Amino acid sequence: MLTNSHTEKTKIATWHRLVRGALWALLFVVGATFFLTTRFSNDNSLQGLEVGSVAPRDIVAPDQLVYVSNYETEAERERARKSVSTVYTPPDPKVARQQVDRLRKIFDYIDTVRADPYGTLAEKSEWIAAIPDLTLPDSVIDQILIMNDQAWNETKQEALQVLDQAMRTEIRENQVLLTRRQLPARIALDTPDEQASVIVAITEDLIKPNTFPDESRTQAEREAAAEAVKPSVVTFEKNELIVAAGEVIGPKEMEAIQALGLLEPRFSWAQDFLAPFILILITTIIASAYVAQHLPHLLVDRKRLPLLAVLLLAFVAIARFMIPESAPIAFLYPIAALTMMLVVFIDVHLAFIAATLFAALAGYLAGENSLVVTVYLILSGWTGILSLGKGQRVTSILWAGVYVGLVNVVVIVLFNLPTAAQDVSRLGVLVLIGLLNGVFSAALALLGLFAIGNMLGITTAIQLMDLARPTHPLLRKLLLKAPGTYHHSLMVSNLAEQAADRVGADSLLVRVMAYYHDVGKIQRPYFFIENQPEGINVHEKLDPQISAQIIIGHVTDGLKLAEKYRLPQSIKDGISQHHGTSLVKYFYYQALEAAEKDGRQINEADFRYPGPKPQTRETGILMLADVSESTVRALKPASAEELDEIVQKVIADKLNSGELNECHLTIADLYQIRTAFVDILQGVHHPRIKYPDQVAADKAAEKPPAEVSQSGTGSADGSTAGKASPPPLPPSGQRGVVRPATLIRRE
Repeated sequence: MLTNSHTEKTKIATWHRLVRGALWALLFVVGATFFLTTRFSNDNSLQGLEVGSVAPRDIVAPDQLVYVSNYETEAERERARKSVSTVYTPPDPKVARQQVDRLRKIFDYIDTVRADPYGTLAEKSEWIAAIPDLTLPDSVIDQILIMNDQAWNETKQEALQVLDQAMRTEIRENQVLLTRRQLPARIALDTPDEQASVIVAITEDLIKPNTFPDESRTQAEREAAAEAVKPSVVTFEKNELIVAAGEVIGPKEMEAIQALGLLEPRFSWAQDFLAPFILILITTIIASAYVAQHLPHLLVDRKRLPLLAVLLLAFVAIARFMIPESAPIAFLYPIAALTMMLVVFIDVHLAFIAATLFAALAGYLAGENSLVVTVYLILSGWTGILSLGKGQRVTSILWAGVYVGLVNVVVIVLFNLPTAAQDVSRLGVLVLIGLLNGVFSAALALLGLFAIGNMLGITTAIQLMDLARPTHPLLRKLLLKAPGTYHHSLMVSNLAEQAADRVGADSLLVRVMAYYHDVGKIQRPYFFIENQPEGINVHEKLDPQISAQIIIGHVTDGLKLAEKYRLPQSIKDGISQHHGTSLVKYFYYQALEAAEKDGRQINEADFRYPGPKPQTRETGILMLADVSESTVRALKPASAEELDEIVQKVIADKLNSGELNECHLTIADLYQIRTAFVDILQGVHHPRIKYPDQVAADKAAEKPPAEVSQSGTGSADGSTAGKASPPPLPPSGQRGVVRPATLIRRE
């Protein structure tokens, strides 16, 4: 029944992990598809443009398009209208007759003036000069007055004939002056010059337009010409420039922008939704398959799994905004920052996969530059991973940024070598962007590591490397105030690190947890045997319950110090869980003896650590390393077999007492841990050759077993000690009754 129940629980836990992973994967797919398919204001930067606006960037045709241009057609029609001359009416004979009649009346008036016997010459000149419609020079007036009658009659006759001929021709408004200049040519050639000048002077003022614009006919002919113009067809090839950045947009350019649909986003289900959705889905499936097969523990991590989804989603959004088509800003996309954060927070192999997938995604967004951008970002991301290495210090990230920038420059130069000579300035800009990419990636990675680590309580390798410095203030304080505890912690760190390496746990985290697991002993260092002078034990004068509380108190004191020195949560977990809920056996058995004499009851809970039990493999390894090192140091085994037996019994005791029930360590893991402990401890506690005088001293000091004091050194959990190996612990149901002969008092 237990087996079936355990199997059912395992199946349920596995199902919950898969459901949780599937939900986060679904969230990533939905979010990434939203970012890739939604058009934001950046995409529609042409919105709001109108005639007279300045183009914010080069506007090119995204695709080939042929359309009928109303602007070009109307311009052609206007040119056709203007090409049609004004239509005039035929010459109006009424105008000619009116002017000829007017001339006859003028001549009759002049005849009267000439024939007036009483008028003087001056008076007659004034009367002729006052004739309306005529502007005669004085010389002409004088010639009219002195001319004899025959000459005057000939002049009148010729003038009437010249005016009649002139007015019979078509005379437009703009042709009056031309007709007047042509009057001398119409006079008979045998006419004397004096008479000809009089004829011209009199008739030129009487020349008037006799034909006028016919507006209705002119408009009709112009409209007919405009209608004969065929519609103008305009063709734009793909990527053809419509208007350059900084130029004023005219009606022609605005019509092209509108015809190409650049003012409003065009949406295609196949291209704008289905394609990016499938790409994101494939990316998610590949990453999820890797996580399920090679990182199953990530599915139960309530911090790192959401972090992975949110981090990848954030970089999809960044790619959406930073990688437009045909723009050099795509080379600034900090993919190396993503890969470096994945290495530190999650897994180096997953970082390689993410770099490749995100480079392909960026290539899809880059359009025509897809190949260049894809190769560039793959190499940039991989360089960030490899440059970071295993050290994962702050300086490692800074150097990684330098290497990323250099690789970026090399890739850019290689891809632009064919056109480098023709466009040196563009190559220089791209090289600068490549270098800035390295700086930007390193800065973003550092910012992300510190911000995310502090926000989510995830301990990064960078933080751990900083905490592992011997110069850290808390470690310095531990060394100065509790040197025995400090050296014990170093030994525990070596054991735990080797064991973690063998079972695939986080060895760096275990090592740093071991450094700080006993920092609480700084508050009362001499209450712990490793810090006590030889032969002095302050607990001999204290009540067992008080001693137990002091020993147990080093956990709570350690947590207070961890809070004061702002240690990360994982280190605090190591402090609180390295004893779990173990029983402080030595003082518990002392209290039982005293209680039996006094008839009192002892509460076992007062002698147990507050816990919790180890929750992770790392804290479980720390617990086993701590108790193994303490017990072996106390018992001083004389052989490798005895040492192995001690370690085996210590681990078995923790396993049987249930302290390891919640830390996911398997039996195979425990075997590897025991092997690692024994290998390390053999090098430290190997048997030494005794010299003759030492052998004699040992024989003199030998006593019967009954005289062995109960105040010897002790193990971390109060297990018994003997010369060869510790006797078995009492059964769990008899701990209050059976007490070992010799107790180990190091807690």
